[in-house]
Amino acid sequence: MLSSNAIAIDPLDLDRIQPSSVDLCLGNRIRVFTNNHRFAMVDVRAPADDLTEMIELEPDQPFILHPHEFVLGITHERVRLPHDIVGRLEGKSSLGRLGLLIHSTAGFVDPGWSGRLTLELANILNLPITLYAGMPIAQISFMRLTTEVDRPYGSASLASKYQGDEDPAPSRFHRNFRV
Repeated sequence: MLSSNAIAIDPLDLDRIQPSSVDLCLGNRIRVFTNNHRFAMVDVRAPADDLTEMIELEPDQPFILHPHEFVLGITHERVRLPHDIVGRLEGKSSLGRLGLLIHSTAGFVDPGWSGRLTLELANILNLPITLYAGMPIAQISFMRLTTEVDRPYGSASLASKYQGDEDPAPSRFHRNFRV
């Protein structure tokens, strides 16, 4: 499916194709939570844009993820799925063994998805972990559905919040509350 471009990963490094998955790399932008001192809580009904700040990673310079810190990253690669394929995003096992979690809840990539994938990065260790732009950080595997989905991700009727993302996006959960 990769060779026919039914599943698109751009750029695709053939050396990153594993037996049942494709390794994805960390992009060069991370969204950090910086305004904890200004807010008493996170209100899920309110936009979360003011909670974070975008950081651009410099080549070969580490980003230090401190113990128990949570940031949003982005994959270097853009992924596009057809309407009959679902992707499953997982962290690299070797990084998990160092205490780095790649996603908290966003493991499924819906049929019809197109864009860079946001990574929910958390350090559960008591020691800092370094992250570098371009490092292998996750792997995506694919499952074929028996039929195409009726409403692929990005369909107008779904009001998909993250289709086409190029940067790690803050939560848009507040859009679930309609007046």
